[in-house]
Amino acid sequence: MMHENNVNEEPSDLPLYVKEIQAIGSVPQILDTVANLTGLSFVAVAHVSEKLWTICAMRDRLDLKLNVGDYLKVSSTLCEEVRDSGKSIIIDHVDKSDIYRDNHVAAAFNFQSYFSIPIFRPDGAYFGTLCGQDPKPSSLSAPAITSMLELFAELIAKHLEIEREHQDIKRQLLTETETSELREQFIAVLGHDLRTPLSALQNGVELMRLKFPNPVPLPVVERMHRSIGRMNAMVDDVVDFTRGRMGGGISTDLSEQSDISVQLNQIIDELCNLHPERRIVRNIQSNLALFCDVGRLGQLLSNLLKNAIVHGDADKPITVDVTKHTQILIIEVGNYGKHLSSDLITLLFKPFMRIPSDGKHQGLGLGLFIVKEIAESHGGEMKVISENGLTRFQFSMPVAGE
Repeated sequence: MMHENNVNEEPSDLPLYVKEIQAIGSVPQILDTVANLTGLSFVAVAHVSEKLWTICAMRDRLDLKLNVGDYLKVSSTLCEEVRDSGKSIIIDHVDKSDIYRDNHVAAAFNFQSYFSIPIFRPDGAYFGTLCGQDPKPSSLSAPAITSMLELFAELIAKHLEIEREHQDIKRQLLTETETSELREQFIAVLGHDLRTPLSALQNGVELMRLKFPNPVPLPVVERMHRSIGRMNAMVDDVVDFTRGRMGGGISTDLSEQSDISVQLNQIIDELCNLHPERRIVRNIQSNLALFCDVGRLGQLLSNLLKNAIVHGDADKPITVDVTKHTQILIIEVGNYGKHLSSDLITLLFKPFMRIPSDGKHQGLGLGLFIVKEIAESHGGEMKVISENGLTRFQFSMPVAGE
């Protein structure tokens, strides 16, 4: 148990470096993944200065009575050693460690397994650590585990730099026009720069799949794989948003398709596998020949379905209807839930628009904006109808006469 006299339990205000970490939306997901990957009950991102170790974010299943913003004297932690050396500390079993067996920090905090990975800003300045501990031993020094922890620390560092750049941009804005231009340029950089650490994480997960064929850690690896998939999707969204705003519309690759129903059914199957608790009732006409970008139409359907899963009534089915008449194609997704007012409907397709969803997972608020961009790139339109507890998102586009 931590010594409470070393902890500031009621900070008057959070320091800037804590706010920086709190502003990174992916940090909670990273900490959850690290906890599942390592099996450790306490994981955190901490800022480490010359005198203080400060909690910026954490996952605490040990009930250590700590809050974000609490701090310890850095001399009472092993992170002081990481700060001074710039190197990671990884301990599988304190009692079997020649170096840390008699260490006063391990005894004070009663841990057997421990890791502390340094986090550096891109300019080389030391920020702090990604760290964790548990009263039980754990095999943290396995190369695959160590590599993944280091990759997560690098990803946090990249996010820190992006957040700092974002704050710098905000301080420089003088007019609404400048705000729009600089934000879109920032998003373009964000979309590009995040792909490198995400690719590294993806490669790490695939490596773990090969190195850990045992079914016990497999669910953790699969969760990591899905999390990276969601992060990649968010990057794709911001890139599409930027291209749509800065390049005169979303990019498309139009071609003759003999039957788009195959790809649309595949999209639904994938989401059914990811959300087995939800029922999706489909009515998709077969032999749907069309001149279109079938990948973009699949993205449109996927975004509409994800929106229905997040905001729809979990106890009622989601409906998908895809029909083609002589001169029009209609893709409609319906879900039961809260009634949408006409004023709210007019805002749904605005970028960064997010509707409260009872704490469910939300993205950046770009999904429906991209849906509208895809519709317009096909010469079509989006319509939303909300009545009697049923909300229907309807995409329609003209097609050549048969």
